[in-house]
Order: sequence, then structure tokens, then C-alpha cells
Amino acid sequence: MRKIVLLGLAALCQVAPAVAQQQTATMNQGQMSALDSNKDGAVERSEYEAFMKTAFANLDKNKDGSLSPDETKQALNAQQFAATDASGDGKITEKEFLDQVMADFKTADRSGDGNLK
Repeated sequence: MRKIVLLGLAALCQVAPAVAQQQTATMNQGQMSALDSNKDGAVERSEYEAFMKTAFANLDKNKDGSLSPDETKQALNAQQFAATDASGDGKITEKEFLDQVMADFKTADRSGDGNLK
């Protein structure tokens, strides 16, 4: 699911379009820099979560508090959408979105220190 996060960031949060085509499971230096709001050289869990909350708000074009397949079609295929839609109701709530991206963060945090470096 880490690809969901990276592709979602790239395609829907206005990170460079070329990154959207990147098929790696790690962030490049440009993505890290964009997320590292305190510029300490690491992306802390709180920085990532704050960024992803903003990303959700930006994705929610109709401001109904959930994401439809149409709102995420540039970043998520049907299988990825379904995997993130934990309730299976055809929409992704902010909680479902954050649960998924923060699980992805935890997986990417190989040292377990709450930071991505």
C-alpha cells in the first residue's frame, strides 16, 4: 500500500508530475523535503499526518468529508480504492484515508523511531 501514498501524493497533492510515474516504495529527496516542515532532515509522524490531512482536504473536491472514486481516479485504481475503503461503502472517509497512509508510514519507518529519513 505504500505505493498508494506515494502515487497519491504525486498525482493529487501537486508534487511534480514525473513523480506520479515513479514506481518505487521509497520517497525521493524532493518528496522528503516537501514533507519535512521543520527542516530537520527527517519526516516525523506528526509532519506526515498533518500533510496527509491537508492532502485529504485537497482531494475532497465537493467537501462532503469523503473521497469518491472520481476524486481519487488520478492516483488510485479500483483495487487500491477498495483496499482503502475499509467499510466497503464506496467512499473513503478521512479516518479510512489516514488509517491507511499512517499504516504505510509505519511500514516505511524501518527503524521504528517515528521518522522517515
